[in-house]
Amino acid sequence: MNKLTWYGHATLGLETGGHQLVIDPFFTGNPAASASAEQVSPDFILVSHGHGDHVGDALAIAQRTGALVISNHEIVTWLGKQGLKKVHGQHLGGGHRHPFGYLKLTLALHGSMLPDGSYGGNPCGFLLTTNDGKKIYTAQDTGLFGDMRLIGEEGLEVAVLPIGDNYTMGPDDALRAVKMLQPKTVLPIHYNTFELLNQDAQAWKKRVEGETGARVVVLKPGESFEF
Repeated sequence: MNKLTWYGHATLGLETGGHQLVIDPFFTGNPAASASAEQVSPDFILVSHGHGDHVGDALAIAQRTGALVISNHEIVTWLGKQGLKKVHGQHLGGGHRHPFGYLKLTLALHGSMLPDGSYGGNPCGFLLTTNDGKKIYTAQDTGLFGDMRLIGEEGLEVAVLPIGDNYTMGPDDALRAVKMLQPKTVLPIHYNTFELLNQDAQAWKKRVEGETGARVVVLKPGESFEF
């Protein structure tokens, strides 16, 4: 059994095969956060890009827990300069078998400057094949792109998509993404953190379920679902 938790904004927790992961650990300063950085103890941390609301508390959590941080080469090099030793760098299209499954970094249309202005490399999403064979795609921050069709060919159990608009896909493009990805279940994220990102997730759920075969799970920050 796999368990996915939405902590608010684009911060996710994943329990799979006895391993604990946190994706884009933005707790401190996150008005939507349902937990503090001190309340999570992951074995692995995934960082999709360099913006402060995604790198977030990665360094502090990794230093406290000894978690391995996985991101692109530029971000793990930057974290190494902050004193972090346990890092693993990958890049777009590249996969690696970790203890929790096979993780591939996917394209994302976004930016990636790090909090201190350093170059953060290319932003990414994550395509994970768990050890029990479930495929999970977390798009993180991205606009719509046509190669989502190729990701959909993988046969997705779960897709996690931003719907907040302005910085990422909005509801219309996220619906188009679902049609290309064809997942069994969809989780909307990156909305209602700030006024600029306000969206009606229940209205989006009705649209998606009315026009696709996907089930939409709308969580409140701190809630989880199992698959």
